[in-house]
Amino acid sequence: MNYKIVQTDAYRKKLVKFFKKHSDLLGQYAKTIKLLELDPFHPSLRLHKLQGKLGEYYSVSITMKYRVILEIIIKDKELMLLDIGSHDDVY
Repeated sequence: MNYKIVQTDAYRKKLVKFFKKHSDLLGQYAKTIKLLELDPFHPSLRLHKLQGKLGEYYSVSITMKYRVILEIIIKDKELMLLDIGSHDDVY
């Protein structure tokens, strides 16, 4: 039950900027993405639906401080990555 990870151009730019500041998180990010592909509902990802203006999106944790915002498209088994950053930055 693998899911396809889709990255927008805007997300890729944010990702490059994020890793310029947080290169130490590259390994944890890679682990998070691999787990997302295999099972986005795995408990260690702490997947949860957002509320308010981001209510149509979900969030997963890279660490307790850093998150990835994504949209889940169940029909096509796609996970569209939208934003990355600290809890305060992405919300």
